[in-house]
Amino acid sequence: MDSLGFLVYPFIGCVLLILIHAYFGVHILERGIIFVDLCMAQFIALGVSVSLYMGDGESDRNLYAFVFALIGAGILSLTRKVSRFINVEAFIGVLYVFSLAASILFLDRSPHGLEELKNILNGNIIWLTPKDVLKAALLYAGIGAFHFVFRKRFFALTYQGAGGVLWEFLFFFSFALVLVSSVQMAGILQVFSFLVIPALMGRLYTRRPVPILVLGWIIGILASVFGILVSFRLDLPTAPFIVASLSLCFFALLVVRTVTAGKPERA
Repeated sequence: MDSLGFLVYPFIGCVLLILIHAYFGVHILERGIIFVDLCMAQFIALGVSVSLYMGDGESDRNLYAFVFALIGAGILSLTRKVSRFINVEAFIGVLYVFSLAASILFLDRSPHGLEELKNILNGNIIWLTPKDVLKAALLYAGIGAFHFVFRKRFFALTYQGAGGVLWEFLFFFSFALVLVSSVQMAGILQVFSFLVIPALMGRLYTRRPVPILVLGWIIGILASVFGILVSFRLDLPTAPFIVASLSLCFFALLVVRTVTAGKPERA
């Protein structure tokens, strides 16, 4: 019973992360910019690394993360224009390696830099507090409501390429705000897996956004619960175990889908 009480907040945290990231995953996969999450998360981590180098406190760290999220959203909102000259994934890759390299350089000059880099990658999902969960829930609910109100514009932006730079910026900035919270909660590794894998599993069977979301949410939540319970019982790192569990679910479904044949349902 004590263990269940201890794990309830990681459970809730994973559910919140799955709900919001699977939604953005539908957009990201349809756009074909798979690694934008890693790129944006690492760019935000660069802001955190700069803050650590400066020796600032937690409030200043959040401010740096917010500022870098704003800058990153501004850069990524230009991807459609950049795509006329170079491959977008290549552009995102260069931005990612720059952010990672710069983060390492700043953390190398920071006390406990290696440990901080490990925390940024793995997060601390198992140690979530009620305050952490409440803050994330309020933020995700606000962003979810914003996207629901303007869902026609955002889906037209993704599926039809209809919309200007302003709506591109609003999409990436709202996504970046989610990442500011989720990277600190779960780390880059788990956040990337929650963005891509649940939506990818849904796309094995349909191309319609709502069924993709429902399938991704159900399977993602079940895999996360399994990952948390088993990692806790075996005393294993939680985030990597959840990622491995989610990945194995995807591989299993892919095998089943391949064997049963047929093409995924089209919208």
